[in-house]
Amino acid sequence: MTDPILSVRDLSIAYKTGRKESVTAVSGIDLDLYEGQSLALVGESGCGKTTLGLGLLRLLPGLGEITSGSLTYRLKDGSKADLLKMKQEQLRRFRWAEAAMVFQGAMNAFNPVIKIRDHFADTLKDHSDGKKKWTKAAVDARAGELLETVRLDPDRVLQSYPHELSGGMKQRALIALAIALDPQVLVLDEPTTALDLLTQRSIVQQLHELRKKFGFTMVFITHDLGLAAELADRVATMYAGRIIETGSARDIFYEPKHPYTAGLINAVMPVKGARPQLESIPGYPPSLKAMPSGCAFHPRCAFATDACKRERIDLDLLAERPLGMSHTAACLHHDQVRFERKCDDTSADRPASTVASGVRSTVASDAGSTVEGDARSTVESETADV
Repeated sequence: MTDPILSVRDLSIAYKTGRKESVTAVSGIDLDLYEGQSLALVGESGCGKTTLGLGLLRLLPGLGEITSGSLTYRLKDGSKADLLKMKQEQLRRFRWAEAAMVFQGAMNAFNPVIKIRDHFADTLKDHSDGKKKWTKAAVDARAGELLETVRLDPDRVLQSYPHELSGGMKQRALIALAIALDPQVLVLDEPTTALDLLTQRSIVQQLHELRKKFGFTMVFITHDLGLAAELADRVATMYAGRIIETGSARDIFYEPKHPYTAGLINAVMPVKGARPQLESIPGYPPSLKAMPSGCAFHPRCAFATDACKRERIDLDLLAERPLGMSHTAACLHHDQVRFERKCDDTSADRPASTVASGVRSTVASDAGSTVEGDARSTVESETADV
């Protein structure tokens, strides 16, 4: 089997809340990511998605710290490196050259007092391996190439300050900047937040094109299940700092086996057909300072039993597949979870259906044909392109 490009083991992250106090925001994460894959981290606000994403590049803010675990990357030269053992100079060379991040909120991601060209120059010079001399001409050529790839005018954008660009232009420029040094892994935190629908659609399409052209492996963080269906081959659902279900996009959106994942999908309004009454998840996520015993979801779960209140539930293998596509769920009652899809087309020659009660996607079937849903995107089948 091909070695994963990123292997995460028992990763826990905490934030200091006082001199001797801290709260655990991410707990016991195990994850393998293979070359060319696209993984979506989904869940409600506060579940730990952004903290995990920042942790993957050791970019946590001052009060955050990784308290346990390992982060092993397979580098471009084929060697392996534990990110947690790297010194600051090694980290500087690693970031943006091996793995990069597109931060949430393009409005605030750029330094407002320097031009876009200077952002490219600083990134290329500070994070490269030093083998190439980044002259002004070389910077302009590389930046221009990338900006054209995301359909921006280099002559205008490079000479602009961030406030002179629209939100969509800033987001595209930020993505171009993140891939300036051809990283193997790209982490995107809510890449379409605060953008209008047409701009969101444009960003999604460009991410498809960039992934195809540059071949990077992608981790993107979102609370938008439609975006996950558009971009992911794999999905991991997070709740209260833990991953509670993983699987291919097909598994998660067609056959979720954790009650929380099914609840998230049932809360999505269909974009076509009848408008059913939405089924919300009762209650609220727990405070990280006062986590319930056992399964953190049990106070909100219709399937909860006394065993759920006593035992911490680990991910259980439900269906084994290659290259990290196995379906797993942290639920004692996963065999009782039944998810009913509402179909808007049941013709035998074109088995179309609404994925996840209206989540926009087109899912590749096992045979390679497509199952068209409410939009025009492709979520790869379990073994495609990995």
